[in-house]
Amino acid sequence: MNAKEIYFDNSATTKPSQAVLSEILEALKKNYANASSVHKLGLKSSERIESSRRMIASVLGCKKGEIYFTSGGTEANNLAILGVGAKFKSKKGAKIVTTAFEHHSVLFPCKKLQNDGFEVVFLKPDETGNISDKEILDAIDERTVLVSMMLVNNEVGSRLALEGIKDKISKKHSDAIFHIDAVQSFCKIPTKILKLNCDLLTVSAHKIHGPQGIGALFCSDKIKLSPTHFGGKQEKGLRPGTECTSLISGFSKAVEEGQNFEEDFIKIGMLYDKCKESVLNVDGVVVNEVLNPFPYILNISIPGVKSEVLVNFLSINNIFVSNSSACAKGEKSHVLKAMGLPEDRIDSSIRVSFSKNNTLKEIEKFAEVFKKGVTTIKNKNTQIVI
Repeated sequence: MNAKEIYFDNSATTKPSQAVLSEILEALKKNYANASSVHKLGLKSSERIESSRRMIASVLGCKKGEIYFTSGGTEANNLAILGVGAKFKSKKGAKIVTTAFEHHSVLFPCKKLQNDGFEVVFLKPDETGNISDKEILDAIDERTVLVSMMLVNNEVGSRLALEGIKDKISKKHSDAIFHIDAVQSFCKIPTKILKLNCDLLTVSAHKIHGPQGIGALFCSDKIKLSPTHFGGKQEKGLRPGTECTSLISGFSKAVEEGQNFEEDFIKIGMLYDKCKESVLNVDGVVVNEVLNPFPYILNISIPGVKSEVLVNFLSINNIFVSNSSACAKGEKSHVLKAMGLPEDRIDSSIRVSFSKNNTLKEIEKFAEVFKKGVTTIKNKNTQIVI
């Protein structure tokens, strides 16, 4: 195999585009001053941040002042959930509704609030990654203060129908705040605040060919979140700390470049279909099918083949996939476990995730090396048993 890298781990992070890198470098050179400084250079940095805030707000369809920059999706999710928790900590019997296959940056703060006395309901998906409307409706009541769910699951690509959640909340006579983790879906499918009808929404740059270390939280101006960190008055005191002008600039450039998502979605769908067809030609492969799949993510299992061994084989051959969420550091997938899949499928699962930079030629090469890897590992396993 030639030395060309085939990168199919885009759900973990994407490669920054050249335009994004240029934007970051320009900001580092020209907008290095602290945006909170009142002199001319500080004001230039502040203006650059505000133009980026305005652009991201226009894409989401919200007010500029409702966008708060954070260090990424994890901080934005924590700020949303713990901020709501701090707001309702004195409410007796306060309840939170989420799902059992959320990203850890949602699960862990919810578990912290559970330890602090909140009742937390972790709705389990079925084996297709779906949670029914009835299950969601049944979980919400007048004590519910927060409903937090992801739009697209980062491991299996299942899409939850979240557009009607606010109606369900109203039907149960609840004033619950509705939070959406849109990190995997932003700039890939339409993500408009008005249509989703949410109060809080999380986005991140490095899933859309922007830089790592920068994200944002949409917080409706009707919601008063309690801060979780304290210091300066940046981001209206909700997220104190010196803003990184260069990363914010790179984020907005990535969002700007990501507005051809309908065209990209069609291309990615072709890659998904070709890859799925190819892997199913290999004996023993099972696609972990989900309802209404998101074509950027294909999750497969090869019972009898340990995922980390196959991931390593592919890596040696310059093909890069993952065996779970990168944040899990190689631990067994809590997502597949929540879906009720058997252990042999969980232990052998790999995630192949695409971006607009990938090609059909790369899929063909992946299929060739993948088949070789599965065959080689199975043969070695047989020899060990003998």
